[in-house]
Amino acid sequence: MILWIFIALIVAFVLLPFLGAAIWWVISSFFVGLLIGAIARLVVPGYQRIGVLATVACGWIGSLGGGAIAGALWGFKHNHHGFASVLIQIGIAAIAVWLWSKVVKRHPPRRTRIEIHHRVIDV
Repeated sequence: MILWIFIALIVAFVLLPFLGAAIWWVISSFFVGLLIGAIARLVVPGYQRIGVLATVACGWIGSLGGGAIAGALWGFKHNHHGFASVLIQIGIAAIAVWLWSKVVKRHPPRRTRIEIHHRVIDV
């Protein structure tokens, strides 16, 4: 009985906070990716034939790649160049949006077209 109470306490106080942090990380990174990807889509001229999930993916690519580049330039410990880091992230995301839209334009989605022909006879 005491063992089950101990296991329940471990799950309640150790595992659940990690699970909550992981869920929060996924939700917040989705919205950050959406924001960075949306700004990147505004930067790229013309119409892009990509959806919301592709925009989020390009935003993730931009935020991870731009954060890595900014960290390599100014160091990971000091984040004094926050605006420049965001600009680099948007630039990387814009490149990802441009590349993604070029790939989608080259390979448009296959659509199944069903046509039903009706014949109308005037009497």
